[in-house]
Amino acid sequence: MLRSLAALLLLALSACRPAAEPAVVAAPETDAGLDEAAIRAIVEDPARPSAERELDPGRKPADLLRFLALRPGMRLADLGAGDGYTTFLLARAVGADGVVYAQNNKFATERFLEPAWTERLKTPELRNVVRVDREFDDPLPPEAAELDGVINVLFYHDTYWMGTDRARMNRAIFAALRPGGFYVIVDHSARAGAGASEAESLHRVEESTVVDEVLQAGFERAGSAEFLRNPADPRDWNALPSAATAAGKRGTADRFIVKFVKPAGL
Repeated sequence: MLRSLAALLLLALSACRPAAEPAVVAAPETDAGLDEAAIRAIVEDPARPSAERELDPGRKPADLLRFLALRPGMRLADLGAGDGYTTFLLARAVGADGVVYAQNNKFATERFLEPAWTERLKTPELRNVVRVDREFDDPLPPEAAELDGVINVLFYHDTYWMGTDRARMNRAIFAALRPGGFYVIVDHSARAGAGASEAESLHRVEESTVVDEVLQAGFERAGSAEFLRNPADPRDWNALPSAATAAGKRGTADRFIVKFVKPAGL
């Protein structure tokens, strides 16, 4: 009898206790970037020059935008921006609240880009682009800080024959990025064992050579992409755009894409 009364009393007391609050589960972080409709709108934007659209089959801009996982408002840098093929894509992706620092060195600017580059930067589509005329050794101005990402498309190999201090360059990029920021390099693949020996003659560099250099600056390797690979490429011909065009091979070189990140907390 006493046991029964004690059990009933315990049950009554339990019923009077406030219910435990449900556990709060944080939403998982995501690296998802622009949706497919937004990517399609950028690639199909009628403001893109027809000459750039003609390069799309070999450059695969939609795949690049998916890989970069960009979002409006991001702060980016485009190293070796050239005449703006990639700059345009980045500028449209980050939108009016974002910014893209488009860097070119003196050699490229004077030999190949002017006056067209100056005129293009006046277009409304590039109003969120900041022109940067600096050498690759120290490619970004002081205000280009806490960047979300830096990208170098098909120009890293040129830093070899140009005599760039790449260790200094990569350290500068590391310093300009926010913790967790990305550094993506796209380039023409050289033959195994070639390293950077054919950077000037064939405009190619071995992927492992680039990776080793970037890791020495403090980066961590964070991924890669295969959409610009071409296993059939013997890697023994000149991938320079003018030479490749003359040979009817532009856009067919085997290219690697590697993503690095600045570790969190640094």
